[in-house]
Amino acid sequence: MITLPELAVLSHKRGDENPRMWRSIEEFAETPEFEEYIRREYPSQSSLLIDPISRRNFLKLMAASLALSGVGFASGCAYKPKEEIVPSVISLRTESPGKPKFFATAMTIGGSATGLLVRSDDGRPTKVEGNPKHPASLGATDVFAEASVLGLYDPDRSQTILHNGKISSWGSFLTQFRPALEIQKENKGSGLRILTETIVSPTIGDQLKKILAEYPEAKWHQYERVPSDNKLAGAKLAFGKYVNTIYKFDKADRIFSLDADFLDSGAGKLRYIRDFSSRRKSESMNRFYMIESTPTLTGAQADHILRALPTHIQAISKLFANGFGIKTESEETIPEKEKEWIEVATKDILNHQGSCIIIVGNEQPIWMHQLGHLLNDKLGNIGKTVFYTEPVEVNPMIQSDSLLGLTSAISSGSVEMLLILGGNPVYTTPVDSGFADLLSEVKFSLHLSLYEDETSQECSWHIPQTHFMEEWSDTRTSGGTASIVQPLIAPLYGGKSPHDILALLSDDQGKSGYEIVRDYWKSKSATTDFEVFWQKSLREGVIESTTFPYIQLQNPNSSLVIQDYKPRANGYEILFRIDASVFDGRFANNGWLQELPRPLTKITWDNAAIISPNTAKQLGIETHFGSHGGDYITEKIEIELNGRKINAPIWILPGQPDNCITLPLGYGRRSSGRTGNGIGFDAGKIIPTAWNTTDAHVKKISGEYPLAVTQHHHTMEGKDILRSQPKDAVIENNHKQNPSIYPAVTYEGYAWGMSIDLNSCIGCNACITSCQAENNIPIVGKEQVAKSREMHWLRVDRYYTDSPENPAETAFQPVPCMHCENAPCEVVCPVEATVHSAEGLNDMVYNRCVGTRYCSNNCPYKVRRFNFLLYQDWTTPALELLRNPEVSVRSRGVMEKCTYCVQRIQHAKITSEEEGRSVRDGEIKTACQSACPAEAIIFGNINDPESRVSKLKSEERNYSLLEDLNTKPRTTYLSRLGNPNPMIK
Repeated sequence: MITLPELAVLSHKRGDENPRMWRSIEEFAETPEFEEYIRREYPSQSSLLIDPISRRNFLKLMAASLALSGVGFASGCAYKPKEEIVPSVISLRTESPGKPKFFATAMTIGGSATGLLVRSDDGRPTKVEGNPKHPASLGATDVFAEASVLGLYDPDRSQTILHNGKISSWGSFLTQFRPALEIQKENKGSGLRILTETIVSPTIGDQLKKILAEYPEAKWHQYERVPSDNKLAGAKLAFGKYVNTIYKFDKADRIFSLDADFLDSGAGKLRYIRDFSSRRKSESMNRFYMIESTPTLTGAQADHILRALPTHIQAISKLFANGFGIKTESEETIPEKEKEWIEVATKDILNHQGSCIIIVGNEQPIWMHQLGHLLNDKLGNIGKTVFYTEPVEVNPMIQSDSLLGLTSAISSGSVEMLLILGGNPVYTTPVDSGFADLLSEVKFSLHLSLYEDETSQECSWHIPQTHFMEEWSDTRTSGGTASIVQPLIAPLYGGKSPHDILALLSDDQGKSGYEIVRDYWKSKSATTDFEVFWQKSLREGVIESTTFPYIQLQNPNSSLVIQDYKPRANGYEILFRIDASVFDGRFANNGWLQELPRPLTKITWDNAAIISPNTAKQLGIETHFGSHGGDYITEKIEIELNGRKINAPIWILPGQPDNCITLPLGYGRRSSGRTGNGIGFDAGKIIPTAWNTTDAHVKKISGEYPLAVTQHHHTMEGKDILRSQPKDAVIENNHKQNPSIYPAVTYEGYAWGMSIDLNSCIGCNACITSCQAENNIPIVGKEQVAKSREMHWLRVDRYYTDSPENPAETAFQPVPCMHCENAPCEVVCPVEATVHSAEGLNDMVYNRCVGTRYCSNNCPYKVRRFNFLLYQDWTTPALELLRNPEVSVRSRGVMEKCTYCVQRIQHAKITSEEEGRSVRDGEIKTACQSACPAEAIIFGNINDPESRVSKLKSEERNYSLLEDLNTKPRTTYLSRLGNPNPMIK
């Protein structure tokens, strides 16, 4: 058990004498419990079977991955779209009958689109890749895009039209809808309201504008649980109108972030990751200063980080502004150490005017966003590293104000007909808006959604919505570039798209989504041959000449209207944040995302209130391992805010500011599907309109809570695992060769290998989800994860240096199979189930494996996974739609691991042989490599001295994991680099 009373002493001792990296507070403190835990690779082998009741719960838990069945679903592969869809001009594989094709489309989330290429096997979508031609993805993906194919086949998606909770039909709906609409037409739409999420679809925007013209007194409202309001309002204060801000991180020598998590949230993050990481690889490495209120993936990349309460960040921002001649006053006293930090950073930025970026977090108050624009103008960054365009949103608005306007109208009784297209506002809207309590009072309400969720249950009508892979539509990126959304499969559950519902209110009635979208772009196209334009747009996934031009904006308003959040004495500050896996709750039923370890906490299947080590000590919080050695048991707290209370388990996170509690949103769902219902606590029950708030009362309560956490799993204790140094440091002994008892083997022809650049990896987990989708990897559920039985072939370890209260460094390391040339696993397998190929791959022959697990015991990297139970479903026919047909589906009692995506290797080899050539460098991309937005993973032929992987392996930074064991891994790493300011200690 760790009670944290001696962490200050431990921090001083360990921080000064041994700066080695550590993964958890238990490892840092070297508790006896932790020492006992890591002695056992499988902490719960004494009970390999679970009782029938637990087994049934297990299957129920994984409904989204294991029970993919539906009415008429077995013939889903024959449900091709009625209209012609066009395969991508970019051939990721050889396309011929029986082989996969790729179709360009786009996924919209949070008001911004990501361009995708979706693999189709005989008419069924099976895998998502990034579209290299799309400016927002550049060929990369994130976890939400990768897991979207599982959401497509989710059997818990809504499959029937409901009227007041009872099954109905489309005809019955129209029978009631048309008379209600006629009344609104007579009244010019005075009682008609339409509520959507953030709309960036040009066609939907056009439909809504036509409807509002026909119903002039109707109103269109938007709300989505994405913190963009303050950003929009700050831009309007600065320039007098709404504008969209675009940052060029590849052009910035210095970056200063005021609590902006730009690498992990918000529009354009994939492009920002690519641009940011490109400068971290170059000789002219940028320098990054970060001030943050809770640990983030962006903060983990900073050269210098200052951790502070949200209210204190406001005071620091004023001090920072004073250094550039913008006079502000602050009542708060800033410690001398922080003043020195700010002064050094300010001087550094002033020396790089015109080549720096000041960026403000979306959750920060409006005046700080205005300040960000003002600082970028003063530093000459506008037009060099910071650019502006017209808003990407079709109808930009302050969404919290729009929601309050709708709520007020409902309360006054003036809303007679409410159409909610997408979203789940009953669950996501702030409690102080009152929307959830008033919705049922609307006489005619319709909810179009993928699930029969919390909002559907309060509406008179629920209509199943199409998945984006089932519908025709369009969308825009954060830079304005438009794409056509084309379906990969006909609607599996007979759903309707927003275009279909809006068509009922306009002259588009009777038209299909395909016709509506096509007609819109035909009206906008200036080309004489529209068919050529249309076909090209579908093939490339990008509509040419649609990127918004930059606009000239100068001299922003310098009159700051400062409205600070005032902290309460002895109180706690609360931060509400979008979850890294389930977002705002819309992905709660996605088993791949639920089981994905959160990047920083490594929690699965749950959320927890994040607190600092000192706050845990102050509250008297204790944590310990469970009786099985796998469950991580934590205590609970009660949080009271504005008279509302929630109970939450806690998670102690290094780097979290004291007296600050971060609450991940998206959990505690009541109606999300069998997988997501009842998981975690709903922080939305106390969320106000603001994302940061004060005056919370917090106290420890009785009771414990088990968390399934992977941070202690597969620990390589006390070894030289992750290397990090300043960019100018001298690197020694990275290429030493040890003598071996194994005979030397010469690999003729191809010799495959991988290089992972730790300086680029940001820990986003896209590689893990991509690997899971590519290789038919099952989920196992919370109970099995708690027993260290997760099946992911790839993990991303997270390490810290220095003290838990204020880690000097946070770093990430992807760990797949090393494909050792001297493989320790091979010599102990009694049936030669794990063998070496002629090209250096460590292969697994599944039908030989008898489950001795000797190979896993002998693997120093802990990268092998064993099917303890029948995690795969062999009886549901619909699973044939989801699975990759090129990868075998493993059963119980079999060891499995990373294969370097051998199926992709074979594809490229066959193609090259047919064309009479060798495989070109870069022609093969493993699933993890293709997903990585930072291009941290490079794969290729190490026998080719001109290949990228060979050149990376020859760099001084290259090293092998546990190289003293002389296993000669084919996967090697490039050490992490930093660019610290020597003036900051």
